[in-house]
Amino acid sequence: MSFASKLRFESLGAFVSTAFYAITGIILLIMLPLSGFPPHVAITGIASIIAAAGLFLKMKWSMWLIAALFFAVSVFTIYTLYYVMATNAMAAILMAIYAVLTWAFTFFIASNRNTLLN
Repeated sequence: MSFASKLRFESLGAFVSTAFYAITGIILLIMLPLSGFPPHVAITGIASIIAAAGLFLKMKWSMWLIAALFFAVSVFTIYTLYYVMATNAMAAILMAIYAVLTWAFTFFIASNRNTLLN
C-alpha cells in the first residue's frame, strides 16, 4: 500500500498538491522573521497552511482559498521578480519557480475539483 493511499488520497496529484501548499506555508512562516515580518508573507503562509488542511479534509471552500492564493501569490511573485531580478539572481529564480508551481497546482486542482473535493 502506498503512502498516499494511507493518507486517504485517491491520487498522487492530490497528495502532492496538499504537500505543496503545506510546505510553502511552512517555508513562508519560517522566512517571516528573516524578512522583517512583512504582513503579506504571514497572511500568505497561514492561508497556504489552511488551504492544505482544506484539501486534506476535502472541503469545498478550499477551492476558493486556493483561487485567492493564486492571485495573491501571482501578484507577490511578479512584483518581487520585477524588483529583484537585476540584483539577486537566486531570489529571482526561486520566485519564478514558486510562481510556476503555484500556477500548475492551482490549475491541477481546478481541473480535478469534482474528484478531489468530493
